[in-house]
Amino acid sequence: MVELQKIIMGEITINKEKILQALSTVEEPDLKKDLVTLNMIRDVEVGINQVSFTVVLTTPACPLKELIKQRCLDAIHKHLSSDVKVIINMTADVTSVRNNSPQLPSVKNIIAISSGKGGVGKSTVTANLAMALKKSGAKVGIIDADISGPSIPLMFGAEDLQPLITQKDGKNMISPIMQYGIKMISIGFLTPSDSAVVWRGPMASQALRQFFGDVDWGELDYLLIDLPPGTSDIHLTLVQTVPVTGAVVVTTPQKVALADVKKGFAMFKQAQINVPILGIVENMAYFTPAELPDNKYYLFGKDGGKQMAEANGVPLLGQIPIVQSIREGGDEGRPVVMDDEPITSGAFQQTAEALAQQVAIRNATLEKTQRVMVG
Repeated sequence: MVELQKIIMGEITINKEKILQALSTVEEPDLKKDLVTLNMIRDVEVGINQVSFTVVLTTPACPLKELIKQRCLDAIHKHLSSDVKVIINMTADVTSVRNNSPQLPSVKNIIAISSGKGGVGKSTVTANLAMALKKSGAKVGIIDADISGPSIPLMFGAEDLQPLITQKDGKNMISPIMQYGIKMISIGFLTPSDSAVVWRGPMASQALRQFFGDVDWGELDYLLIDLPPGTSDIHLTLVQTVPVTGAVVVTTPQKVALADVKKGFAMFKQAQINVPILGIVENMAYFTPAELPDNKYYLFGKDGGKQMAEANGVPLLGQIPIVQSIREGGDEGRPVVMDDEPITSGAFQQTAEALAQQVAIRNATLEKTQRVMVG
């Protein structure tokens, strides 16, 4: 059979096989294997003085997207011809180790967002990470697991909304609230906004289990779990109910916050729990006034979260500044990352990219997380 997709330039024959050979010299920077071996090259086509192919990234929030694209271009020009036109399409298929999981089968990654103590801005970080991942092109959801102090409805300007009940496969299912393209559920949507939720541990744990089993989440790339501060029944219920992809720990730089972070680390690292720590987010890392955007004032100490990450051998995902617009965004129900302001939005966007990067590395290098089977 005559090979149709082939061109000859000088003495070099360019065909699909030669293109793949060239691209097999391009290493994925995080996974340390070449793109062809990782099955990241698709839809290779050859035209007249032109080649095209698609690079399938492990996440749309990949911070190395442009680097990988440039390396592919360089490889084609180096190994085939410097004159050929190269069209590279970049897309993403978020990786998962949760295939065929009975609970939330269409959710690729479940990420716990935790903190050792209250007041470190964990819910603010959760809301803005979710929005940053959504802006990159990912499908994102949030479970507000802080049953007694839910913050997510307020931070998304959705405190007056109530979820609908729909029928699916003969079962009544809760439809999550959709706001700014993010699916979310919170006890704040199910109880009057001016009432206190005073529940014993078993009742709160049952509510969390219902958020997993009775909510129609559909397909999601990332489901973020905004946990209550500290370590509690809710944390144990989470790891008993679903296999968690990994955990993010939010802290502030000062010693009192870092001391409590160690407890969170210890909980996730327990042998029977064994949830990978994806990294640390250092919130309120420094103060930058709007009128002096290049100035940094370290109100709570400097690099405490960074030092904690280094001491525990986990990545520092990002350092988020104290800026008035972050507080205003939370109060106004509009996560600040939506406004494309370079200091705040940029910090959250970089942190979200680092998180997505660590999820992809975790999925490629570690075993599945198992549900905890303890009483």
